[in-house]
This record gives sequence, structure tokens and C-alpha cells, in this order.
Amino acid sequence: MTVGLLKEPEGENRVALLPESVQMLIKMNVKVKAEKNAGARAFADDEQYQKAGAELADREAVLKTSNLLICINLPQKDDLSQLHPGQAWMSVFQPLTNRYLVEEFLQKKITSFSLDIIPRITRAQAMDVLSSMATVAGYKAVLLAAVHSPKFFPMFMTAAGSITPSKVLILGAGVAGLQAIATARRLGAVVEAFDVRAAAEEEVKSLGARFVKVEGARDEASAGGYAVEQTEEFKQKQRNLIHAHASKSNIIICTAQIPGKKAPLLITKETVEAMQPGSVIVDLAASTGGNCELSKNDATIVHKGVTIIGNSNLPSTMPSDASKMFGKNVINFLKLIITKEGSLNLNWNDDIVKETCVTHNGELVSERVKKFMLETVS
Repeated sequence: MTVGLLKEPEGENRVALLPESVQMLIKMNVKVKAEKNAGARAFADDEQYQKAGAELADREAVLKTSNLLICINLPQKDDLSQLHPGQAWMSVFQPLTNRYLVEEFLQKKITSFSLDIIPRITRAQAMDVLSSMATVAGYKAVLLAAVHSPKFFPMFMTAAGSITPSKVLILGAGVAGLQAIATARRLGAVVEAFDVRAAAEEEVKSLGARFVKVEGARDEASAGGYAVEQTEEFKQKQRNLIHAHASKSNIIICTAQIPGKKAPLLITKETVEAMQPGSVIVDLAASTGGNCELSKNDATIVHKGVTIIGNSNLPSTMPSDASKMFGKNVINFLKLIITKEGSLNLNWNDDIVKETCVTHNGELVSERVKKFMLETVS
């Protein structure tokens, strides 16, 4: 079997497989064909890929001759026209929001795997690309906020007097939020965190932050560890409480998202205007609408003295380690679907394989995607 590694589009600095991951694939009796300069923006040159055992080729050749194509982002428009029945595609293509792509894969009889829907179970943790990338995003969000803030994060006792620590509010205590808490605490800030999931409270407190709790949240076990849509009454209560805490905060890191839906609105324009001039908001949910009403994706704006940074792709700003983590996740997943002889073998009795596979032989496989597509039709 030949695995094809594709170069990411402009604006994306990561690569799905670094040379070290390619080397691991070669040991699994798989041939690897890498697009030229695939890893250049992640500081991995073509010579390193060749030393690892990969064959270099242009994009058209990789698309045409590979059995399994791997990248991070969605297929580019020209890619789809070159795919043929029987090939397999693996990336983070968000099937819950990119229905057109699912339908394209169905029509072309492409076997597709979307790494963002790997089930969040203990056995799948080593393959969870969302958690890996959220770790990078949460860390970098705090550093970005620190750069833009006019205040120190830690408390300082100086000859010129005492400097009080920055107050940081984290909205959403998933992987990105927890990493943001840990990073802000290491920098010496006073940290508070909000999440609708009751299970998050203990984790927040264990990192030394105060948990901001709104009573009456829906917390469904069936959501697989993700946040779920809340009632309008709860949303109003939550906005009121967040407004009270946000107005006293110097930094807010927004990480709250609901898979397949618009990001929950947590910070209104009124809340932003109640914040102290010089405050900073980093919105990691900007690509799905943002947790802040004023966020603009891939843009930094200043509203009445408050800097609002909308960036949902911070992992791209740390391409070396982000690519390393992503590649290890991919290799761990591939071990489930590649035999010792190096051929593709899909075990439908394995929950991880079945739920991560979106399409196969012209049919939907993932129950989660099936359910979502039925709901959107009705």
C-alpha cells in the first residue's frame, strides 16, 4: 500500500507527517509518497523525507498513485476531481459542517476518515488530534494574550512598589481551556474558569483556578465529553454571570465550542465595553462564530480599548511540535487499520475505526455523521 502525504494550503504551517512519522510508516511495510516541500513550513525539508524513506513527487502524482491520502485540512478543489473510486482520504474535514464533502466522497466511493470525530474514549486518547491541537492552542493563546497585554501576569514586589497580578478568565474548560489555565497559572496570573460541564469543576480546581459555576446546566453523558446546547434561560444566566467576572478581568481566553454548531455567544458587546481599557480577549472559537460578539476570524481588532484576537488556528503558529503531535496521533490510528503486511484492513467491530470512518464504498459508516445528516434533512 502507498500512503500519500500532501502539502497543506497557504496559511497552514503544519504537516500531517514529519519525517520521523514517515520512518515509522516505512517500518509498518507501507510505501510513502510525499509531495515536494510538504514539510517546508514545519522546518522539515525534502532531504529529511528522503532519508526517512519517502519518495518525493508532485501533487498530481501523489493524488493519482496513492491508496491512502493524508493531510490536515480539507481537500483542495482540484484534489476532489483527481480522486478515484477505491482510494482512501484521511484529514480533519469536519463532516458535521462540510456536508458537500461527505456527499462528494459518497458519490466517488472514497473511503474517508475524519480525525476530528475520533470517539473520546480512553483507548482513543493516543489518536485524539483535537486534544493534541487544543493543547497547543490553549498554550499559545495565553502567550499571545501576554504579548498584547499592557500588564504583567505575575505579582511583582519592586522598589517602585507592588504590581498586582493579572486576572485571567477562561471560558470553556476542555483541553484548550485546561492548558490555558495551566499556562496562565505558571505565568503567575490569578485564574478563573467557566464551563457548563459539571465534571470540569474538579479539573479546574486541581490546576489552581477558581471555578465559575452557573446552576441549571444541561450536562448530557451521551455527548461523549463535549458541551451540549443549553436552554435560553440558562444562556441568559450564564451571560449575566460572565459579564460580572469579565468586567474585572484583564485577559479572557475563549475556547467554548459545540461540535457541528455555532459557537455559544458568551461575551456580548456590552460586556466588552464594560471591560478595562487594555484588556485582551483571545477567541479560539472565531471560525465557528466566536464566543465574543465582536470577534472576527483571522483578525485582531480593538474596540474601546479592548483588543480582540480571533484565531482558531493557533497550532499553525507552532508547526514543529504541533506537527509532531499530529503525526503521532495519525500513526496510532493507522496501526488500527494497517496489517503487518502493510495493507489496509477495516475492522468494523472496532468502535474507533467505525466511528472515524465517514464513508466507505458509497455508504455512510459513522453513526454520529448518519444521525447528524438525518437531523439536518428533517
